[in-house]
Amino acid sequence: MPDTTHILEYRSSKSPNVMPTFGKEQSLGRRRDQIRGQALEKTRVKLKTETMMRMKWMLTTFILMGMAALSCAAAKAQAGPPDNGQTGAKGRTAAVSSIQTDVGLSGFETFTSSTSGNGTQQTPTNSEGGMFEVRQILKPLLGYEMAYSYARANQKYAPKTGACALVCQNPTTSITASSSEISFNYVASYKAGNLRPFLLGGIGFFITIPGATPYGNNTSIRAVYDGGGGVDWSISQHLGIRLQVRDSFYKAPNISQIYPATGVFTSSLEPMGGVYYRF
Repeated sequence: MPDTTHILEYRSSKSPNVMPTFGKEQSLGRRRDQIRGQALEKTRVKLKTETMMRMKWMLTTFILMGMAALSCAAAKAQAGPPDNGQTGAKGRTAAVSSIQTDVGLSGFETFTSSTSGNGTQQTPTNSEGGMFEVRQILKPLLGYEMAYSYARANQKYAPKTGACALVCQNPTTSITASSSEISFNYVASYKAGNLRPFLLGGIGFFITIPGATPYGNNTSIRAVYDGGGGVDWSISQHLGIRLQVRDSFYKAPNISQIYPATGVFTSSLEPMGGVYYRF
């Protein structure tokens, strides 16, 4: 009997983990859950980073394509036939002088309409932004431009009162976001002294990139339709002031994972002012 007792004590002291206790099993389970959660979070962050990089490359590609298109058009126009039957160097000079190419930089305030649909009430925040544009005027009523603008685009989502459908229990969610718009527009203008009034219209892309939120988010890409007008005021041979108003139409961006898209078109009115440099 003493020998048997000794053997049992020896095995218990040397092999404490042969049969783990229930508490240790719980601890191991929690540890596995933590490791799994950390892995999922790393994957989510990696996917979001990759999405942001793809968006930046997309924006860069569009800008480079637009600048290349403008450069090619300018080269073809300058190499085209002379106007008014003129020949030689004088004809080429007259053709080149009728073409005006400029770059502009403007600041604006954006006023975006609220939308509702599918149980969702979406309210954007008005904000400031900036726009860079490259414009070329070939003839008084024939011109084009490529424009890129950036602004804050914070959104607020809430259940629609009286018609919230399946999202009635969802919390009101505010998401910080930024928007980028790339557009290609036709420009019609007419010069009168130091002034050149113009109208424009075209299409492009409206891209909304959300910030972090505990409820998840989505990057939104929408087709956008632009329209507007304004006036250029030349203050020297190369410099001038540009005042204009633009209105963009697009489907309201859905950047929340817990609210469905409203599916309704919204508009962003943008009064702006800036300067341009004419080459």
